[in-house]
Amino acid sequence: MAMNSGNDDNMMSEINVTPLVDVMLVLLTVFIVTAPLLMNAVPVKLPKATASISITQLKNARISITDRGDIYFNDALLAMPELNARLKEAAGSQDFSVEILADEKVEYGVVAKVMAAIQRAGIARFTFVMLPEVKR
Repeated sequence: MAMNSGNDDNMMSEINVTPLVDVMLVLLTVFIVTAPLLMNAVPVKLPKATASISITQLKNARISITDRGDIYFNDALLAMPELNARLKEAAGSQDFSVEILADEKVEYGVVAKVMAAIQRAGIARFTFVMLPEVKR
């Protein structure tokens, strides 16, 4: 802080910003604390209801693809035309899904052909099954 030596001709031309920064930090802290409380400003009392949960069991098929490119449909070795026929036959069910288990060394083209066969059969639900990574 600048000291005035008693001479009124010299005016103090500096502004001390420390109190201003302190006030701004207090206001910022108050805003940060109260902002989440303002998000739920409209009080709404939600109705209570119970409903029976219908759990639909999906009918699953497993398509396994080995590293050599062999395709298994539920543990039965099939060629691609046989796979197409089996998938079209199984697609008649409403809740049908396919799990694809492909070896990590299988060529992408084989997996793409299996995915195309699933799509041609009209099956909308399919998943890839993988093992979780082991963290070292």
